[in-house]
Amino acid sequence: MRTEPANPVLAEVIRSGARESVHRGAIEVLDASGVPELSAGGTRAPVFPRSANKPMQAAAMLACGLGLGGRLLALAAASHSGEDFHLAGVREILAGAGLTEADLRCPPDLPLDEGARAALLRAGGGPEPIRMNCSGKHAAMLATCVAAGWPADGYRDPAHPLQARIRREIEELAGEPVAAAGTDGCGAPLLAISVSGLAWAFRALVLSPPGSPRRRVADAMRAHPAWASGTARPEAALMAAVPGLLLKSGAEGVCAFALPDGRAGAVKIDDGAPRAVQPLMAAVLRDMVVRAPGGRAGADLAALDRLATVPVTGGGEPVGQIRAVRLGWPAARS
Repeated sequence: MRTEPANPVLAEVIRSGARESVHRGAIEVLDASGVPELSAGGTRAPVFPRSANKPMQAAAMLACGLGLGGRLLALAAASHSGEDFHLAGVREILAGAGLTEADLRCPPDLPLDEGARAALLRAGGGPEPIRMNCSGKHAAMLATCVAAGWPADGYRDPAHPLQARIRREIEELAGEPVAAAGTDGCGAPLLAISVSGLAWAFRALVLSPPGSPRRRVADAMRAHPAWASGTARPEAALMAAVPGLLLKSGAEGVCAFALPDGRAGAVKIDDGAPRAVQPLMAAVLRDMVVRAPGGRAGADLAALDRLATVPVTGGGEPVGQIRAVRLGWPAARS
């Protein structure tokens, strides 16, 4: 039986000066012309991008008649933290389509944000569909069905016209056919593409013509990063540190990004550990910013340096870090 070579180590956990754990995975980074300048691991193997597919899903919804913009469009592409403003936004999307929370078909959950979760539990509350991180996407899917004249009931069915249109959008953006289909944690269809295809899709989003559905999604997320994630999330911090950055993570160690000039990338961590994603993305983006002519303009390198290491503690004190493993970039451009 033929076995595939192991993906390289992308991140490592250092405790008390010793390497305690490693995270392997596949990563691809494209230059401004779309040519891979860093490719490691099985970047052509299909993966489930999980919530990194959401910007593509939102672009398809706009093309079908969804009438959202700004912060609410960012929320439609979000894995939100369940903060009060997120919940208010989901209700606004639903109300605009003549719907209510009862129409949501995502599972009940607690907020991702620690403060919001603690406050809810102190008040005697519990899991609800609207607090689930995908409720913005589900509300937008329902609103799209209303706008297009499609039945809202069964909007999660892969055979529903909305889901068929989303599949075509993902294939067009990624430049490859969907390799497999499954069910995401929120119950919506989940479509597999390669790491390379995911990087290419994010590149296409930022390079689409201004005002187009694809570009509108990218612009909304970049203008309202806290609506696309949360006020305390690393995704928002990374977008704040790099002007014009579009970035979206997904469960099981997936993340994709693109810069305004078309440089883009994607990563999948083999073991699905989310703790590897933040330091890896921060390190990659810092390298890209530093290497590009004039690329440092406006970028917060100190913030990227902070995000590039996640503390490892022992006895409540820092004793190490989670950090990216440098994979060997081409020589810096002059």
